[in-house]
Amino acid sequence: MEALYLCTGNRYDPFEAGVKMVEIEDVKHIRVSEYDYPLPDERIAKFPLAERDSSKLLVYNHGEVSEKVFTDLPGLLPSGALMIFNNTKVIQARLHFHKEDNAQNTGARIEVFLLEPASPSDYQLNFASKGRCAWYCLVGNLKRWKTGALRRVIEVGERRITLSAGRGEVHGTGYRVDFAWDDESLTFAELLEAVGEIPIPPYLNRDTQESDRTQYQTVYSKIKGSVAAPTAGLHFTDRVLAAIDARGVEREELTLHVGAGTFRPVKSEEISGHEMHTEYIAVRKQTLEKLIEHDGKAIAVGTTSVRTLESLYYIGAYLADHPDAPEDKLHVPQWIPYVYKDNIDTVASLRNIVGYLDRHGLEVLKTSTQLLIVPGFEYHIVRMMVTNFHQPQSTLLLLVSAFVHGDWHRIYDYALTHGFRFLSYGDSSLLIP
Repeated sequence: MEALYLCTGNRYDPFEAGVKMVEIEDVKHIRVSEYDYPLPDERIAKFPLAERDSSKLLVYNHGEVSEKVFTDLPGLLPSGALMIFNNTKVIQARLHFHKEDNAQNTGARIEVFLLEPASPSDYQLNFASKGRCAWYCLVGNLKRWKTGALRRVIEVGERRITLSAGRGEVHGTGYRVDFAWDDESLTFAELLEAVGEIPIPPYLNRDTQESDRTQYQTVYSKIKGSVAAPTAGLHFTDRVLAAIDARGVEREELTLHVGAGTFRPVKSEEISGHEMHTEYIAVRKQTLEKLIEHDGKAIAVGTTSVRTLESLYYIGAYLADHPDAPEDKLHVPQWIPYVYKDNIDTVASLRNIVGYLDRHGLEVLKTSTQLLIVPGFEYHIVRMMVTNFHQPQSTLLLLVSAFVHGDWHRIYDYALTHGFRFLSYGDSSLLIP
């Protein structure tokens, strides 16, 4: 396992590691154009339905396709199963400033889009910051912000606050931005609540509306940090969750903070040219123990839950050879499934993580993942999946194809010819391969 985690810079490179296996060679030549389909703009749901759980539900059950309503979901689940939800909460990640132009007494509109916390780097500590903090951000209209700090006077309750933003060093495709405000009784979370906007997906082609503040959140969202919703969860209501409980299905939650990279298209002809974005995950020891009780098998709500759950297998496998690795070494690189030969069963892998948490006096595993799931991937934990209908030529569509053993065309053809609504605010599916 040691060789599989060799790094070039900060990124894992299986080719530098000297690993040569048929699996990775097959995977890296997957042509993204083979995962295309026609998606007219009118089939993209611009707004959610008035009642979340009245959306349509496509059921793919061992190759058979049928149509239900989302309220039918609990009755389709096996009693005694374990269902896992992503409890991340979308933050109001869009901030707008106007750059002062003394010559013309006008100001260019600058958008600052929060991606991930820089200082403090922990999400919760950053949101609790008073007076100053820093984030890595995308910057819109960057050419008009060459020097100087941006400032904006805002009202929080009855207080007038001046919020400033200073551009720092380049970081990936964005910049570090240092924020400061002149009232240290206010947290950064309170400022975002007052002036930030919910970052709805760009393919909706509309401005954010006040209704998106609640509609673009799951009813069970708790942990702030995402810049996009885990959209499969948008269909759940309290009555559906109650019916799942009554069915005897156990529920657990984990956290994956969805990054802006979820909207980044695959631009390379082959998947080998695509670098998967990093996302931060947190899984409680209690959830790991529940997974062990269920023989390492679960129903995943959304592709974010899928990627988190499947990342656990590789973390536990790494700990088998590195039981005392520091937490920052538990990052899951994107190519690891295609070069690591499974030599540990799923339950043993999960027990390794629980043992690690116990030795370090931790109740929550916190790390990150770049896991890329494409055809050729072997699922270890997820047995059923609830998910929406994804964009053509996206990594999410490749993930679905891997789950249904390449039978994605039949699912999407049915959805297109039977009036299903697509993407974030669209309808959903229950996949049972």
